[in-house]
Amino acid sequence: MTALTNVEVGTELPPLVLEPITRTTLALFAGASGDHNPIHIDLDVARSAGLDDVFAHGMLSMAYLARLVTNWVPQERIRSLRTRFVAITPVNAKPTCTGKVVAVDGDEATVELAVTLQDGTTTLTGEAVVALV
Repeated sequence: MTALTNVEVGTELPPLVLEPITRTTLALFAGASGDHNPIHIDLDVARSAGLDDVFAHGMLSMAYLARLVTNWVPQERIRSLRTRFVAITPVNAKPTCTGKVVAVDGDEATVELAVTLQDGTTTLTGEAVVALV
């Protein structure tokens, strides 16, 4: 495994720009994750809860953030990954995952993470600590 070089506070990870989240995406994620909560896949249930439509699973967005990090470093270098759900991700939204190094301590970097929609809404925030070597 090659060490990451030139990582310093302010280093930005290459953004992960995703396709719009479709109903098919939600159905496939429900099957893969075992999370069949109808609020994510059944329009009638979503409307009965006062929503206009279904919305994405929070763990789907968290998985996208994990992909952002593993696109930058191998999985075995992740020391921690934590997130906070801030807003829902509506069906047909187009998420973009971003990360920025906010601290470097020895051979570890702390990366601030976010998932943002095309309208500027942040749906997830988080932090990862990764080994640089």
